[in-house]
Amino acid sequence: MSSETRARIGQFALLTMTVSAVFNIRNVINNNVAIGLASAPAFFLATILYFVPFTLIIAEFVAMNRDSESGVYQWVKTSMGGRWAFMAAFCYWFVNLFFFASLLPLVLVFTSYLVTGDEQTMSPWAITGLSIVIFAVATWVSTKGAKWIGTITSVGATAVLVLTAVFVVMSLIALAGSLAGGVEPATPITMGALAPDTSSFATTWAFLGTLAWIIQGVGGAESVGVFLNDLRGGVKAFVRTIVVAGLMIGLLYAVASLLMNVFVPVGGLELSNGLFVVMGAVGEYFGIPALATYRVVGLILLAATLGSLLMWTSTPVKIFFSEIPRGMFGEKIIELNEHGIPWWAAWLQF
Repeated sequence: MSSETRARIGQFALLTMTVSAVFNIRNVINNNVAIGLASAPAFFLATILYFVPFTLIIAEFVAMNRDSESGVYQWVKTSMGGRWAFMAAFCYWFVNLFFFASLLPLVLVFTSYLVTGDEQTMSPWAITGLSIVIFAVATWVSTKGAKWIGTITSVGATAVLVLTAVFVVMSLIALAGSLAGGVEPATPITMGALAPDTSSFATTWAFLGTLAWIIQGVGGAESVGVFLNDLRGGVKAFVRTIVVAGLMIGLLYAVASLLMNVFVPVGGLELSNGLFVVMGAVGEYFGIPALATYRVVGLILLAATLGSLLMWTSTPVKIFFSEIPRGMFGEKIIELNEHGIPWWAAWLQF
């Protein structure tokens, strides 16, 4: 089907798809565990020095390749030629095959929190079997195109943005209350706490290693370039949306990192359940039972993870297969369905 006759998505759908591809509030926890409050200025600098320029570069490539179906593949081809475009697209697709291994079990973890309020232990065979079923469903949905993906991701992305905003507002209310005898920050927000620990080679190296993960954490916005032809408003709407998304995501990361230790001290969080511990503490301060908070957070993270899974199931396939030169693979593999998705390639990926 021609791009002119496809079901279209609006700017809000593209915004939420970008959020699903990029924003992950668990990144705030992971980096807080590693370097404490120093992650807040690190996220801010990563936004200003990397993420915002990155979104402007994406906007420039989109403007140069207005009819592209493959995003990154066509961008590299325009600037460096077909050979490098093939290598870039292959690497982009191949590396994301291993990303599924981290996303699929999280669906089960967050489902467990939603149902029971805690993480339940499952056998490796059960995890594998359920993950295969989830991936099969995600593959089928992803072949339905941007309209279906945008509809589903909008739910999870909106929910996780609301969750982050509620966390920020509640933390600020609690801090304001501390002036009248309310909560005192578990770890005071001082310049010393915000500065990275460079007292030894090991701590300096640990900070630089975490900084690399922070920069990687604000990547992924390039993935939505494959949906340019599905967007109402074309290039101008895409550029506006991607830049707004970049600024919003970066600021959310920085502010949430700054407030992460209002209720739980630095060193008091773990990678596995840190987000639930923080949100539970916030809820209890305002009189909400921890178990109820765990279930709500589990529901939100489940919806957000499913949206992210759909994005990363569909976009690498489109980047690698949708505009690859004929003769490189079989005709069936690169065939686009009526939604502009190389559906045979999607099921090959599965």
